[in-house]
Amino acid sequence: MDHGAENYARFLSGDEDGFVAIVKAYKDGLLLYINSYVHDIYAAEELTEDTFVKLGIKKPKYKGQAAFKTWLYAIARNLAIDYLRKHAKHREQSLEGYREIGDERNEAAGLYLQETRKRLLYQAMDQLKPIYQQVLWLLYFEGFSHKEIAKILKKSVHNVETIAYRARLSLRAVLEKEGFSDEDI
Repeated sequence: MDHGAENYARFLSGDEDGFVAIVKAYKDGLLLYINSYVHDIYAAEELTEDTFVKLGIKKPKYKGQAAFKTWLYAIARNLAIDYLRKHAKHREQSLEGYREIGDERNEAAGLYLQETRKRLLYQAMDQLKPIYQQVLWLLYFEGFSHKEIAKILKKSVHNVETIAYRARLSLRAVLEKEGFSDEDI
């Protein structure tokens, strides 16, 4: 049993510190993951809170079929998808609006990714298709396996492997376009 599952079991048995430990352990990564879906750091913050509210109030049953972190990210992904469905009409914005969101996103990522090289990589990832961003984020920044990512995204493992391969190729192309050489990549 992983620490998240242990903390959730503690919380379900009445120990509030278990819930606090879950929030501390997963809030930053979950925020940035949700932001890769909604491209709005403020909405991502609300959806991150909603994920923890759902966990704390509705107390969904964790069956242990996947790692706790995988299960938690799947809950957050579903909330993000619901949000996008509800707000699809309001998503039409000018390119300037996207630039502003990108700047805010980079500021949030800058706190989480201290090194300059990682920030440049994150900016390059921002130019990729959303599914490529999500797979690369989960794979490299969150450390999920292809199998775990498949469960989160509700895709086959082979599909995730294919997406990851294509995402890496696209990221390489973006980095080369930005002036990085093979040694830098």
